[in-house]
Amino acid sequence: MAAPADLILTNAEVHTLADPDGTAEAVAVRDGRIVRVDSAYEVAFLEGVGTEVIDCGGRVLLPGFVDAHTHMDAVGRRLVHADLSGAESRGAALDRLRASAAETDAEGGADDTDGDGGTAAEWVRGYGYDESEWGETAYLTREDLDAVSTDRPVVAFREDLHSASLNAAGLDALLDRMDEATVRREDGRPTGVVVEGAVGVVQSALAEDRAATRDLLEAARDRAHELGVTGVHDMVRSSHAPRVYRELHGEDALDLRVRLNYWTDHLDAVEEAGLVSNAGGEFVRAGAIKSFTDGSIGSGTAKLSEPFADSGGRGTWVVPPAELREWVERAEDAGFQFTAHAIGDEAVRETLDAYADCEDPAAARHRVEHAEVLTEELIERFAEVGAVASVQPNFHKWAREGGLYETRLGVERTRESNPLGSLLEAGVPLAFGSDTMPLGPLFGIQQAVTAPAPEQRVGVTEALRAYTRGAAYAGFDEDRMGTVERGKLADLVVLEDSPWDVDPERIAEIDVATTIVDGEVVYRRED
Repeated sequence: MAAPADLILTNAEVHTLADPDGTAEAVAVRDGRIVRVDSAYEVAFLEGVGTEVIDCGGRVLLPGFVDAHTHMDAVGRRLVHADLSGAESRGAALDRLRASAAETDAEGGADDTDGDGGTAAEWVRGYGYDESEWGETAYLTREDLDAVSTDRPVVAFREDLHSASLNAAGLDALLDRMDEATVRREDGRPTGVVVEGAVGVVQSALAEDRAATRDLLEAARDRAHELGVTGVHDMVRSSHAPRVYRELHGEDALDLRVRLNYWTDHLDAVEEAGLVSNAGGEFVRAGAIKSFTDGSIGSGTAKLSEPFADSGGRGTWVVPPAELREWVERAEDAGFQFTAHAIGDEAVRETLDAYADCEDPAAARHRVEHAEVLTEELIERFAEVGAVASVQPNFHKWAREGGLYETRLGVERTRESNPLGSLLEAGVPLAFGSDTMPLGPLFGIQQAVTAPAPEQRVGVTEALRAYTRGAAYAGFDEDRMGTVERGKLADLVVLEDSPWDVDPERIAEIDVATTIVDGEVVYRRED
């Protein structure tokens, strides 16, 4: 006779996502694993004296969401500092910065980290502004931020983290460390806007210590649970995050599957530590080695074959193709999957060419992050190489009429941007993530389902699969997670409404009722 289950979820609309029509009524869990997916009647035979039974009340039960590209410290920063995302105007963004300045003045500073660019506690920080949401093309400027404070340095990071805006005090603190080419000027005077490498200078000056990093990651973990996220592929660079994750796991306080994608400048260290891709335990594993190739569309630095519609430029190589090839070869030799940020079509082309030279790129599951500007030829090349398209469906928010993409790329390339449907049809492995813009799978799924052009759209089932089993595949985890099947990890999410049944424009409004990780309830919505 089978041992009783630790947990039973019953009276549910279970979508296994193992195949398009896989459904059931109940799920039984023992020792953190799924032991039965069946009718409520059959699963009830596994109920014992100590079994916790959750009546889902007819709600939808899915595999937990896996965010294939996120920055958890950035999620935490938006929760701890001024969150500028969703601000309806330039003035509203500045008001949020003023409120944060007043709050940190009252608290005596945000933290005690010394960033060597002035004490970090002195800085007023905002994250996630997007000028296109205001119907504008101009970034926040030095003058805008001087209106927040002239005494304290102020920084507002654009949503893509490829641009930032500084007030005069912030520029005074850090300008001498920045490459001239990364500082925007008018009439020879800095506008306050800095891009690419200069943003890294600001980030380094404000880098958190281990205790502050823990605060950020705990806040981000809790937010992930509220959104039904049970696993993340975290892109880490010059951060205490890897150590903090392992500390939290050692204390049984992580409750999140974390795949750590290390930057290329960590490769020597991870090699010396004896790590390879997929090394680790049930909760923290080594992932890929990551690199930039180009910049971003919003900052006008993505590497394009045809000029930007507004600036006439063709973007910037952050890591030139020859250097990228060297990194890919080194990572492969060290036993690592590789993942490259490549947004413009020129950047994607060079990345796929670098992967094609590998011994078996499909088996290595090398990844291209973002891949926003593609051609039919590049989609075919993706399929030939077998690379994973690690894409962000939420970027379709910029593809709407009059949006950021139209301004930067023009109408025709906007319709061809982020062609999720074409990638799927070509057989390219598709993994969805958020890049924290914003964190939230249901928002991304709504964008994928309602994208303006047919080539950009996928159906609800396909979108859910890309945010579960597709993301699991990108992390070599398809045997552990991504579907609701016997033997899989009991990482699950229960939704208040069905994404198949609601108005597609309202999918993002669906509430998460319950999130379960390793068979334990880590979030339960309060009525």
